[in-house]
Amino acid sequence: MAERLKRLGLIGELSAEFLGTMILILFGVGVVAQVVAGGGLTTPPGGLGNHDSIAWAWGIGVTMGVYVAARLSGAHLNPAVTVALAAFKGFPWSKVAPYALAQTAGAFVAALIVRWNYTEALGTYDPGHTIKSQGVFSTLPANGNPKLPVHEWGAFRDQVIGTAILLLLILAITDLLNTPPGANLAPWIIGLVVVGIGMAWGTDAGYAINPARDFGPRLASFITGYGTAWRDQYGNLYFWVPIVGPLVGGLLGAFLYKFFIGRLLPTAEPEPPGRVPVPED
Repeated sequence: MAERLKRLGLIGELSAEFLGTMILILFGVGVVAQVVAGGGLTTPPGGLGNHDSIAWAWGIGVTMGVYVAARLSGAHLNPAVTVALAAFKGFPWSKVAPYALAQTAGAFVAALIVRWNYTEALGTYDPGHTIKSQGVFSTLPANGNPKLPVHEWGAFRDQVIGTAILLLLILAITDLLNTPPGANLAPWIIGLVVVGIGMAWGTDAGYAINPARDFGPRLASFITGYGTAWRDQYGNLYFWVPIVGPLVGGLLGAFLYKFFIGRLLPTAEPEPPGRVPVPED
């Protein structure tokens, strides 16, 4: 009985990670399809959104995905988060691979839905399904702009930095020994973190900061006609950058929080969520 309950518990966690990540990608990839493909067909071009609307929709997607999944799984929605929590917060290593697979599957299914729904817009904007609209589904160095000479290692650097910021702040926001937000507002704050990263760190590599977010939609685009899916605009193999970079960056960000803040916090009963500590006289 105990083993069966344990198995059902894991199934519930994986279901939550699948659905939460699917919600995230429905908003995120959906808004990029609207801005790139739909906006490219308006007169003048770009009439259906811009970079800011993309950043905000990704943040909203993160927030809603966390609300969907948090109770059952903790709402990682990102293999970089899962690996970092296993390394620094005691999350079971045995669950890392299943969580990553569920997250990637959720991203894959969501991207297929977006691909299906935007069939007409994508087909009109980019009939050959080339690198011109590949960025709807997966990230590219310099967002596919050949005029900005960012290549694989520059994009790798960017992904390490961006994901380090993400994980450092996630650990700070969710640490009950620190000053976490009250009233169940943590998902909104984490969503704002993603908005901020998108607005500040989006040029060099499109701020994937999530291996599942990139690989799942990349695979979906490949099987639906994008022969360029695994390469960048220069023809170089690129798919590994938004996988490896975020995994490295997530570990780095979690380490920085643990070293500079986490290990120095008092281990007594934490402050009530949302309360700012007042120094003693």
